[in-house]
Amino acid sequence: MSLLIENARLVDPEARTVAPGWVLVEHGKIAASGSGAAPQAQQVHDAGGKCLAPGIVDIGVKIGEPGERHKESFRTAGRAAAAGGVTTVVTRPDTLPAIDTPEALEFVTRRANEAAPVNVLPMAALTKGREGREMVEIGFLRDAGAVAFTDCDSVVTDTKVLSRAMTYARSLDALVMTHPQEPILSRGAAVTSGKFATLKGLPAVSPMAERMGLERDLALVEMTGVRHHVDALSTAAALPALARAKSAGLDVTAGVNIHHLTLNALDVGDYRTFFKIKPPLRDEDDRLAMVQAVKDGLIDTISSFHTPQDEESKRLPYEEAASGAVGLETLLPAAMRLYHAELLDLPELFAAMALNPARRLGLPCGRLAPGAPADLVLFDPDAPFVLDRFKLNSKSKNTPFDGARMQGKVLLTLVAGVPVHGNL
Repeated sequence: MSLLIENARLVDPEARTVAPGWVLVEHGKIAASGSGAAPQAQQVHDAGGKCLAPGIVDIGVKIGEPGERHKESFRTAGRAAAAGGVTTVVTRPDTLPAIDTPEALEFVTRRANEAAPVNVLPMAALTKGREGREMVEIGFLRDAGAVAFTDCDSVVTDTKVLSRAMTYARSLDALVMTHPQEPILSRGAAVTSGKFATLKGLPAVSPMAERMGLERDLALVEMTGVRHHVDALSTAAALPALARAKSAGLDVTAGVNIHHLTLNALDVGDYRTFFKIKPPLRDEDDRLAMVQAVKDGLIDTISSFHTPQDEESKRLPYEEAASGAVGLETLLPAAMRLYHAELLDLPELFAAMALNPARRLGLPCGRLAPGAPADLVLFDPDAPFVLDRFKLNSKSKNTPFDGARMQGKVLLTLVAGVPVHGNL
């Protein structure tokens, strides 16, 4: 059945425009889009002047299967993604056990296809057990469907192991993702060093730890020529190294967590553990530097880094509480904070949340062009609401935005032209 979505504000991250128009969907793909007179279709949906954009591609989502299904399942994460306008979820391998064999990868792929209404693409571990001692069978895992390789926040401390893994990944044209931190300096840290950390008496890490980790990783990228993505930059100190790497022509992209774009270290307040994430929230100067880096194109992607934690792991003293926050449903409304503050416009945001992640992974989505998958989100960027964490679809409710006044509601999410949230 052909579907026409008319009377929409089309957010086109490729053309960097927002303009009134329509989109025609046929056979799960975008058949045409434009302005003026719309073509005929079997089904017509009036968007009511709201924004229609490519569905979000979220790199680095934690799912609790296998091992921690009580925190998040593919079913609940899929519903949360659909409700948040996320049409493609790229999952992390930091499960129990880690996704480090083709058999484990096939298990999560099968579970995702059975339970999630959105596209799910798995990443695999870079080393066995994410222990940093022996690299995984990158070729077999890539053949089994792994879109990238990462040990997540478990930094590979043995430089020789990491260099060998990168060299092997380069021979297979595989994407390697690393978490830039100097592991000894950052061990046990709960906040960023500074006056606030001192006043609160919390263990802290200098922003320079991120720069040191990034400098090492980029040196190995230069040595091996591997395709590389930096998963969660958060400090201004690290940006010059990234800029030099890109200027030198290295195949490097970088991402930032939405929480580091919209929150800062002072939001921790009186030891509020929902604000404990990894890397920790940074100073306001760092936050503004990250926003500017997205605007300038130095940072390529914005992700939720959805990390569900149960109540028991968060209701602890700040130093002992688990790190992480859920973000699949709050990614878009949090991004609207940047839009309403006139820091980033809608095409810039959707370039970072949809187009650039899709391009980095070699996916055809993230665009409004004819032939692209009809993975779309219709949303009202101005709709106000107060976020209630208990209404989130995720099993875990650890969001720093609980009780916050936000703007931006998802009205309709389509995957291959089929509604997975909202109704036509």
